[in-house]
Amino acid sequence: MANEIRENLKFLEEGWGRLKVTAKIGNSEWKTAIWFDTKQNTYLLPLKAEIRKKENIGMEKEVEVSIWI
Repeated sequence: MANEIRENLKFLEEGWGRLKVTAKIGNSEWKTAIWFDTKQNTYLLPLKAEIRKKENIGMEKEVEVSIWI
């Protein structure tokens, strides 16, 4: 999926591979950004402590994430 996003929407990226998105996990929806990591060749979605706490996300917990670009 990251390759498809990069191929089609790279022109929307800002500095350092930052691409604005809206993300949703559980009942939490927020405006954020995904960042392209050239070492892993994929996008990363940082999660704020507020979201991790609200959605009870800890280490090794699998979560479903939706993003809108």
